[in-house]
Amino acid sequence: MATQAHRTTGSTDSSTRRIVSAGTMTGDSVQNLAGDDLGKVQEIMLDVNDGSIAYAVISFGGFLGMGDKLFAVPWKALTLVQDKEHFLLDIDKKVLEDAPGFDKDQWPDFSDSSWGQGIHDHYGTTPYWKHEGKQDTGGMRR
Repeated sequence: MATQAHRTTGSTDSSTRRIVSAGTMTGDSVQNLAGDDLGKVQEIMLDVNDGSIAYAVISFGGFLGMGDKLFAVPWKALTLVQDKEHFLLDIDKKVLEDAPGFDKDQWPDFSDSSWGQGIHDHYGTTPYWKHEGKQDTGGMRR
């Protein structure tokens, strides 16, 4: 799927868009800076209480879709490369392989703040619910 978006703010360049449908990004590939294929975006998870994009769910591993493991990656850890139609995730492939993952039939509770903190700790990001200007309720919004 071709992505028609760019994650910058304040850009007036008509060749990039700042607001797009999440569906246009599902299916996009994810690569690291070394050019290693890290998988594809399967879902984009939203915090519906405050409108934040919380995570991208990425499928990785397996063969022809069989045996894929799913990983929640903090949205802030990804960078959209519009002209290349993929996302960059600045990690070594081994970091993703060692990340907490889940099976397509047993998804975690994304509203569990302990689980979310563990994901953010693994990727070295600040949880989106702790960013400046947001009230910390001890976890994700309910």
